[in-house]
Amino acid sequence: QLQLVESGGGLVQPGGSLRLSCTASAFTWDYYAIGWFRQAPGKEREGVSCISSSGISRNYADSVKGRFTISRDNAKNTVFLQMNSLKPEDTGIYYCAARGSWRGRCDPPYDYWGQGTQVTVSS
Repeated sequence: QLQLVESGGGLVQPGGSLRLSCTASAFTWDYYAIGWFRQAPGKEREGVSCISSSGISRNYADSVKGRFTISRDNAKNTVFLQMNSLKPEDTGIYYCAARGSWRGRCDPPYDYWGQGTQVTVSS
């Protein structure tokens, strides 16, 4: 069973930055493709970004392209989501998820999900 833990959320002003981390304890961490999702109150969950197991392939939602960067450090069993130029519409609970294959897109299904970390962008 792979357990994912997100961290790095918080309250930030518009235009600010946050870096989210997704960490897991797994000997086979570098086997998994990782996706980041978010869910705002009253809205459906949406895919934000995803990265292949090697880190070579990455995808982004149009709404975050040029502002968010996904990366991974397999030696530390961690995937990062660097979020710059944050907007109020980026507010939500951010989840990371893992699956054992890269499909070229970030859409579910995923095999494992974290509990989420809250991101609030407000002045």
